Amino acid sequence: MKKILLTIGLFSCTLFFAQKSESYLQIGYSSICCGTPSDKPVMDFVNQFQKKNKVKELEVYKQSGLGREGEYNLYIGMDKLSRTQKTNFVKGLRTAIDSQNNSRSKNRDGIVNFSENEMVKKADLTNARNLTIYKK
Repeated sequence: MKKILLTIGLFSCTLFFAQKSESYLQIGYSSICCGTPSDKPVMDFVNQFQKKNKVKELEVYKQSGLGREGEYNLYIGMDKLSRTQKTNFVKGLRTAIDSQNNSRSKNRDGIVNFSENEMVKKADLTNARNLTIYKK
């Protein structure tokens, strides 16, 4: 009987901890004339944040094929972060995106769109086309 309870407990814990993120931040990369901006500043910030805060790897998805010039969205899972980490992450992400948008050439470079108040749910992503796991 103890073995059965132990086995059920083990499988329950495995299923509980295997759950993926349910809420995601959306970052949109749009083009003006000559292609989209690089996602390097954002991904550099994500990697630095993970190392600094000793956070396990965050889920990042990329949805491509949104426009004629390579427009795409990135979705970053937020459920692995504590409340204070989420606040700090969003502030740092906003800073990285703002500095990237401010340093672009206004007439030719694309823009990075981000709204920290809009969260995308996992259910919305299950219906999304061209969604892949982002490779760093």
